[in-house]
Amino acid sequence: MAFHSGFVCILGRPNAGKSTLLNALAGQKLAIVSPKPQTTRNRVLGVVHIPKAKNKTGAQIVLIDTPGLHRPDNSLGKKMMAEVREAMDGCELALVIVDAARPKDEDEDFVLQLVKKTQTPAMLLLNKIDLLRGEKLKLLPLIERYGKLKLFREIIPISARKSEGLTLLIEKLARAMPNGPKYFADDQITDQPLRFMAAELIREQLLLQTAEEVPHQTTVVLEQFEERKKLVRIAAVIYCEREGQKRILIGRQGQMLKQIGTEARLEIERMLGVKVFLELFVKVRPNWRQSRGFVEELDWRRQLEHLV
Repeated sequence: MAFHSGFVCILGRPNAGKSTLLNALAGQKLAIVSPKPQTTRNRVLGVVHIPKAKNKTGAQIVLIDTPGLHRPDNSLGKKMMAEVREAMDGCELALVIVDAARPKDEDEDFVLQLVKKTQTPAMLLLNKIDLLRGEKLKLLPLIERYGKLKLFREIIPISARKSEGLTLLIEKLARAMPNGPKYFADDQITDQPLRFMAAELIREQLLLQTAEEVPHQTTVVLEQFEERKKLVRIAAVIYCEREGQKRILIGRQGQMLKQIGTEARLEIERMLGVKVFLELFVKVRPNWRQSRGFVEELDWRRQLEHLV
């Protein structure tokens, strides 16, 4: 019986639940999650392995989480949208995820226009149905409205956070995949290096612990990632754009930076399964989001080139 495999791109506007879906399908936290828009800045890959069973072929679904679709206004935003376009190249299927509990707006039209322009087949996921509570009848007009667009081969209501509808989704994805090889080993669920995932877990705490413009004008660069038998030593720089932001990030008597570091260290230890010694530094780099060269260097793929 033939093996099925292929690449599936997850698209949607900010805060639609793309990263939550990726983590739920992969069965492990691969992408950071926060209530703030544009949390995801790079493509994040997760692999779903479906073993061969009686009367069922084995399959491998390679999911690609992408930054939230938006109209960019700086080099960082343009890089994020380039990540989306690159993710769509060569995909067998696009999963378009929509927040079913949120009213339609211009951002959604932007997503739908992108789907219209691409030749990639698409499924629509109506996410966050758990937030509708006793109002799930509201799904019927939504399904009818999107069905009339003739853009989607399937429309599936789900809750990524509650794992509702995900078994059905995986079955439909597996059936949609063409015959193909195993792209990844059975024990591999992502292509991301641990150092990038550690940097992202630090950035996640910036998003969760700070407010206003601060989390969107910060980024994290690892300067040291040293693995020993029972300890990993990490040194990271948090870049922000203004001195005022630096003061906020450090906090009174260093309390904010300590809080960020403690929570990030615990998350990294859970991921690595060993003790972590984490040092954080804060530096000001004015208008770093406008610097194309600096933004390009934040890509872990580019960083790996320098390590080789």
